[in-house]
Amino acid sequence: MLIISLKEVPKKEQRSHAHNLLRECLRTQNIEYVTDETPIIRGTHGKPSLAEYPEIKYNMSHADGIAVCLLSDKECGVDCEGVRPYRPNVVKRSFSDSEKFLIENASETERDLLFFRLWTLKESYVKAIGIGISYPMNTVEFSFSDNKITSSVKDYRFKQYILKNGRFIVSVCEKIQ
Repeated sequence: MLIISLKEVPKKEQRSHAHNLLRECLRTQNIEYVTDETPIIRGTHGKPSLAEYPEIKYNMSHADGIAVCLLSDKECGVDCEGVRPYRPNVVKRSFSDSEKFLIENASETERDLLFFRLWTLKESYVKAIGIGISYPMNTVEFSFSDNKITSSVKDYRFKQYILKNGRFIVSVCEKIQ
């Protein structure tokens, strides 16, 4: 289950807004989630899970104007971003050679969107595997063909949502069992 909220929330409240989405997702599973009472455990690299429901996997993300929550029975990750000017230093450090080529050869009007499409896919993957950005992101490679996402990653599938005419990107990664 994926819930997306396109709502302007003050920066201080974005995290709790994402937790409200988690609460909504868990309600569909007849689980009452109370932020300060529900025991959350963290994996080696900080990935949270529900201590009392190890079979339920979830992930959340938020940015200005958007929050998302993903609930699954498989390992999963989700990332969302508002599209803004891309960051060339991040491309140099975190993108593969073929991804760099895609960015460099995109038109100026497509470059920012393409950057965030690739970046959110990478983020969703490292969140799914529970490692975070300490993972060597340039070793994970994505491309697009006929509205399909191609990836160098095995055993995971990816989906992507481009919202509000390219203003926001949501990328989802889920382990294939």
